[in-house]
Amino acid sequence: MSEVVHATDASFEQDVLQSNLPVVLDFWAPWCGPCKMIAPILDDIAAELDGKVKVVKINVDESQQVAAKFGVRSIPTLVIFKEAKAVATQVGALPKNQLIALIEKSIA
Repeated sequence: MSEVVHATDASFEQDVLQSNLPVVLDFWAPWCGPCKMIAPILDDIAAELDGKVKVVKINVDESQQVAAKFGVRSIPTLVIFKEAKAVATQVGALPKNQLIALIEKSIA
């Protein structure tokens, strides 16, 4: 079972850009209600799509450089990376089935 990876500004390149798998990057913060709402959904997606995608979370309070680089203004913001390029962005929480559909469409 795949675990969600917690990245930082320092580990972003290795955790996301150098990943062999497409990456679902979740910009979040501990005080964000919708972030807490989608956290268990992302855990499920990490398990269900194990081997197809890597789920990475980055705390915007602790790692502001990456958030600024991608223009993150509100959270949760999910950015899907394929071959080190951002291919899709979703601002705000979505139900699990819509998130999986977005991910599968983005990495196809």
